[in-house]
Amino acid sequence: MAPSLRPAPPREALSSKAQMKVGRSTRQLRLLMANVCAQQSSLFRAPAQETCAAGNYGSSWRKFCLFVGCGLVPSRTSVVKFRGNHQYICSKIIGFKNTPSSITMQNSFEVQNISQSMEVLDLRTYRDLQYVRNTESLMKGLDSRLKVATEGQRNLNVKSFQELKDKMTELMPLIPVLDQYKSDTRTIVQLKEEVRNLSGSLLQIQEEMGAYDYEELQQRVLILEARLHACMQKLGCGKLTGISNPITIRASGSRFGSWMTDTMAPSSDSRVWYMDGYYKGRRVLEYRTLNDFITGQNFVQHLLPHPWAGTGHVVFNGSLYYNKYQSNIVVKYHFRSRSVVVQRSLNTAGYNNTFPYSWGGFSDIDFMVDENGLWAVYTTNQNAGNIVVSRMDPMTLEILRSWDTGYPKRSAGESFMICGTLYVTNSHLAGAKIYFAYYTNTSSYEYTDIPFHNQYSHISMLDYNPRERVLYTWNNGHQVIYNVTLFHVIKTSGEL
Repeated sequence: MAPSLRPAPPREALSSKAQMKVGRSTRQLRLLMANVCAQQSSLFRAPAQETCAAGNYGSSWRKFCLFVGCGLVPSRTSVVKFRGNHQYICSKIIGFKNTPSSITMQNSFEVQNISQSMEVLDLRTYRDLQYVRNTESLMKGLDSRLKVATEGQRNLNVKSFQELKDKMTELMPLIPVLDQYKSDTRTIVQLKEEVRNLSGSLLQIQEEMGAYDYEELQQRVLILEARLHACMQKLGCGKLTGISNPITIRASGSRFGSWMTDTMAPSSDSRVWYMDGYYKGRRVLEYRTLNDFITGQNFVQHLLPHPWAGTGHVVFNGSLYYNKYQSNIVVKYHFRSRSVVVQRSLNTAGYNNTFPYSWGGFSDIDFMVDENGLWAVYTTNQNAGNIVVSRMDPMTLEILRSWDTGYPKRSAGESFMICGTLYVTNSHLAGAKIYFAYYTNTSSYEYTDIPFHNQYSHISMLDYNPRERVLYTWNNGHQVIYNVTLFHVIKTSGEL
């Protein structure tokens, strides 16, 4: 509240001492206004004219610098957010691969603290800037009055001087704002120092990494993958001795269905195929990667010319093998050409729920792939409902050889092939276990007792993937995998 004014003679002139005081106050206030503009400039504009030495951080680093003063932050993941002409560091550095974890974590916290401090500073200075802008008209009015007073000091009187005092009183709230600006300036200096320290720490990390930049590490991984693949090829086919606890990948779809990856694709191909339902379906979803499948994004749709029956489908070398609905015809559908390459009848094979697994679902014909190639599991009247295993030519779908296992198919929950051996579960419900094994290499069988945790209590699809050496299952609307333990006989000829 401005003080009340006393009436004064309208033409009473100020003393020479008062005029000198007014002139000095005028110069000080104009200087203060200039400082306000300078403070705004230093707080809200990045110092584009300052120079920094951007060192070479290796071909795997993006040559990208964040400037706060002259602080340099080499970063692969940091983000700069622009608001008008102003720069702010707004995200922390994450995941320096193959660096000392403790230093990296510490630097991440430091960058996060800097980011939070800058955000707080941003909000506060934005608020204060609005106030300064709102008082701009008052400052312009006062400036014009001061110019008049400076140029014509003899015309000053008590009334005009009191008006100047009133204008000054209106600008008094600027004082704490300017004090805050001074405090913020000190904060910026501290942040600049912290960024310089962080830059030094990151350079130290880069030195500790030495010659192992991203490209070289990636090349080393590819070499190791090739050696691992060669090693696995030299491993003799193993006997199943254990199955891990289930790993749920996704929960989607109906109670019955199938999902799979291509067992013959290179390691770089991680596409996933998804087929919901157990009969009359024609829609196959192809996801680009496993992560896309988990999130339900980035997929293309294939519409099959013939509907499928059951859930015993497999993808092998770019083609889908499945049983045509209400028939014993098996179909090879090529994904790239989106066409049926070949189809053939499995003579005498049961279909349309004649010899399904214990859960039903038109599961009469079940395709499988293992280290030895493509297989079909089914039943015929001639075999009295017992499981028949047939090795198939993937190009022509001709049967190369068949084995009668002697195990009744309706008593099996599901089955899968590993290294030429058919493993059969005794149920599709909770409490199931691997109960029976048939060895095609010796045409012999044995009863087994391998625990198998059926987490969601209703398995309608179970297949082995020889490329990944895991079991894929569809369990009551959940897509689940299991790791397997195999007892191997290592071939000693040649080097790994």
